[in-house]
Amino acid sequence: MVLSKTASESDVSIHSTFASRYVRNSLPRFEMPENSIPKEAAYQIINDELMLDGNPRLNLASFVTTWMEPECDKLMMESINKNYVDMDEYPVTTELQNRCVNMIARLFNAPLGEGEAAVGVGTVGSSEAIMLAGLAFKRQWQNKRKAQGLPYDKPNIVTGANVQVCWEKFARYFEVELKEVKLREDYYVMDPKIAVDMVDENTICVAAILGSTLTGEFEDVKLLNDLLVEKNKQTGWDTPIHVDAASGGFIAPFLDPELEWDFRLPLVKSINVSGHKYGLVYAGIGWVVWRTKTDLPDELIFHINYLGADQPTFTLNFSKGSSQVIAQYYQLIRLGFEGYRNVMENCRDNMMVLRQGLEKTGRFKIVSKENGVPLVAFSLKDSSRHNEFEVAETLRRFGWIVPAYTMPADAQHVTVLRVVIREDFSRTLAERLVADFEKVLHELDTLPARVHAKMANGNVKKTPEEMQREVTSYWKKLLETKKTSKNTIC
Repeated sequence: MVLSKTASESDVSIHSTFASRYVRNSLPRFEMPENSIPKEAAYQIINDELMLDGNPRLNLASFVTTWMEPECDKLMMESINKNYVDMDEYPVTTELQNRCVNMIARLFNAPLGEGEAAVGVGTVGSSEAIMLAGLAFKRQWQNKRKAQGLPYDKPNIVTGANVQVCWEKFARYFEVELKEVKLREDYYVMDPKIAVDMVDENTICVAAILGSTLTGEFEDVKLLNDLLVEKNKQTGWDTPIHVDAASGGFIAPFLDPELEWDFRLPLVKSINVSGHKYGLVYAGIGWVVWRTKTDLPDELIFHINYLGADQPTFTLNFSKGSSQVIAQYYQLIRLGFEGYRNVMENCRDNMMVLRQGLEKTGRFKIVSKENGVPLVAFSLKDSSRHNEFEVAETLRRFGWIVPAYTMPADAQHVTVLRVVIREDFSRTLAERLVADFEKVLHELDTLPARVHAKMANGNVKKTPEEMQREVTSYWKKLLETKKTSKNTIC
């Protein structure tokens, strides 16, 4: 969705220097032009504007894959005109999707017999996967409550305040109360004990995060499962677990295979994972798999026949491209278990290089753990003069995109920077990033602390927490002002 503002007189048209070789008239910015233009001009106009985008390889805010092998790029381009939903027309593509589902389900230790097919589907990222898993839990819970003659109008999900926004979307769109376990300083994931205490007869599932977006930390799914088993015995409920393994699902099996977080735990009924994160595929592919067929209600599966043969489908969307599915299959067979393990070990090693480099500066406190998603989340030890938002903003001058953000409740007074280590982030880049951080800090040290000077209110003394919140608020407003000065806001 794009939110637009009224255009000024100077920005109602698009002007391109090089495209003027082909066309002399400028193009309207917010209306379809009356006439066609040469293909060279259309390309040049768009290419000129895209130059102002950030470099994806230097976008350290994103978990999403930004590099694939040329052979995979070629496969994607060759299949870009195939509609994934046309199963009868593209049976091989459907077969490749089924192979991916089965490989991923077995990677997650689904209890499948020899020759038994796994239950799952490819989605447009983990957001859609979570919506589908949530709908399955809601319908299972409603059906059971109806059969028992009990109310079924107030479902809820228990999860941590560190969940990704797609969980909030699911709760709001599908009318499910989201009961969040609040965070606390130095503990930025869901506390399993508090989560289980919040479970009641209306809880459709507890959602655990294998790889928190904030710090990369894996939540303790094993402890959650054990505590929930005991509560179910005491209450007679059968509250299940969903694992949001968007980031960690393609990491834990290779770096920590003994860790119990998946279908080895009896209450884990479904798992989602993002193929476009550490599944190593470009943006646009996610997966959700269920423990058994009984965990996915048949009534949620639609059967259509107007594209050919009978085609079962359980997705929120309909048409979508086949490229990412094919790319996922390529990566699974190209790399195999050994290849994925090598990639993840390299990411972890480069994460340690960056972590140690930042620690050596003496200026940062590392917030993230060494185990989990390969990322480094860190805060300034001293933010009395300049804060994390200033560091992030100044770092952009070197091309790096590093996010600064505040933690959710009740740790919102903590501000952190975060660097995600992807396959294409080399040791050399890690060392260069540390050097650029040192340059930024040196530069900021030479500047007056303008923010604090502006916010000082006489001789009123404030706590460090109050000052941190005010500084954070100031810089957020400043960044929002810069964003809204553009013609459109995405």
